[in-house]
Order: sequence, then C-alpha cells, then structure tokens
Amino acid sequence: MTGEVLRVTATDAALALIDDLAARHGPLMFHQSGGCCDGSAPMCYAQGEFIVGDYDRLLGRIGGMPFYISGPQFEYWQHTQLIIDVVPGRGGMFSLEGPLGVRFLTRSRLFTEAEWAVLEAEAAG
Repeated sequence: MTGEVLRVTATDAALALIDDLAARHGPLMFHQSGGCCDGSAPMCYAQGEFIVGDYDRLLGRIGGMPFYISGPQFEYWQHTQLIIDVVPGRGGMFSLEGPLGVRFLTRSRLFTEAEWAVLEAEAAG
C-alpha cells in the first residue's frame, strides 16, 4: 500500500456542518479528549478558544481545520481511524454546534495491516 493514511476523516454531513460553522465563526479547531460527559465527544471551537496542551497531538485536519487529540486518548485510539460524523441531538455545551440541535460524533474503524505498516514507517522517520 502506498499513499497517505489519514488518522482522522469526516463524513459529508460533518464536512457540511464544519463549512456552516466556519462561515458563522471563522477558522475552527477540534479537540478529542477522553472521559465522561462532554469529554468523550469531539469538541469544536473557534481557533484560539481552546488552549492545546503539551500532551495533545495534532491528529490531522477535517474540512481544513486542525483536529487534536489528548495524549492518553491517542494511546488508546492509535490503531484506529477516527471518523467524525454529525447526528441529531445536543452535544457538549461548549462545542459550537450545540445550539444547532446537532452534535459531532466520533466513529472509528481499525486500520488494516497495510495501513498500520504505512503509519509505523512514517513514525520511524
């Protein structure tokens, strides 16, 4: 297998929502932390509204916007591709999509052996 293996992607519905939110709020950023309640959902902020920590990792970009994940969550999810979707309902109270009656949702799938080999080779440098 050749080519780029994305650690995070987004569905068409999520990309449309990202476009809408960016038109309303300007450049965005995402953060996937861990834990219960709001912490288990991907949170969407205006860029600069959330301070990225020393242990957070840039996982990739969705809709052109950076998507970060906490270090401990990366360790847990490193063998999976995160697929950001949007569903009806209330999300995190600080996430920008909340007032719209929808929320971002993280789905995932395991990387194939070939994809994992590409990621390991990239990590090795």
